[in-house]
Amino acid sequence: MHRRAFLTSVFGASAAVAGLSGCAHGNAAADTRGAATEPLADKVPAGTSLKIASYLGQQQLQFRLAKLPGLPFKVADWLNIGAGPDVINAFRARSLDLANNAGIPPIQAHYQGFDAKIVAIDITRKPNYLFATRPGSDIHAVGDFKGKKLAFSQGQAQGVVLLRALKQAGLGYDEVKLVPLTSNQFLTALQSGQVDVAPLAINQAPAYLKQYSSKGARSIPTDVVDLLNLLWAPRSVLDDPAKAAAIAAYIPQWAKGQVWQYEHPDVWNEEFYVKTQNLTLAQARGITALANKPLFPPSWDEAVKWEQETADLLAEGGFVKKFDVSSLFDHRFESLAAKAVPEEYRR
Repeated sequence: MHRRAFLTSVFGASAAVAGLSGCAHGNAAADTRGAATEPLADKVPAGTSLKIASYLGQQQLQFRLAKLPGLPFKVADWLNIGAGPDVINAFRARSLDLANNAGIPPIQAHYQGFDAKIVAIDITRKPNYLFATRPGSDIHAVGDFKGKKLAFSQGQAQGVVLLRALKQAGLGYDEVKLVPLTSNQFLTALQSGQVDVAPLAINQAPAYLKQYSSKGARSIPTDVVDLLNLLWAPRSVLDDPAKAAAIAAYIPQWAKGQVWQYEHPDVWNEEFYVKTQNLTLAQARGITALANKPLFPPSWDEAVKWEQETADLLAEGGFVKKFDVSSLFDHRFESLAAKAVPEEYRR
């Protein structure tokens, strides 16, 4: 399939409405589209509100359990939304102001002509995904992916993990068959044999393997990481001084909440995984044992480099056009998360 046609098949009509919003302010030297560089307000104006993504209700639960101070603005809506393509569509519809994603959705949004910027970074050092094979598969290593059908979500973290694994194994895009799917379709695709391999979240893979390992399904672990866990927002939101100030106030709470969750796994296991996700306590403990320690870098240099490598990987395959990713970062927010947490969480 031609790469441009592939893009359209994944995102459908959403790409046709590209350019409905502008990019967030950031480094004016790097952003040739005239990004604003006004300093952030010290105080959030009265009456300010934000619509914030909270997949499965995790964010507000985390804030409540951590007993963090109240936010100095109104959260007009906590949206149960997480997948990158869904976030981009919600941004376009102006039904969402701030979202939590991996590094690839901002690249995808840029390619579609939608301007948004990264405002907070959490570094992920351990793999969040592993590759799972379909039942009856003869695949035992990434090198065996050659000629196989691989589940690929261009606009999600799983996509970049796959591309990096292929590059690490020395496989070209033309040596495999990339099947355009979204991550919520991966399990069904594996079970039915529509694909030979799919990248599954570490907390998702055990249940699949428990059910199908006796039928020949297996995991293919790698050391490939999805480095960035980030917050990002549309330029139309960041161009509003009141909303930008609200985001600046939210970032420290977001960072503190992640630290609290990491330091209180027993509470989180019971309150989130057991009570809201209907997992057993043993399953919950297995998931949190694999959790990444949150790390909020005072400097975004490593994040920018990683994001550029990711964009270049996509460009090499013809999925996006090559561009300078520094335009995706709003450096006014760069130090806020790191300043909010203890030294051991600043890396």
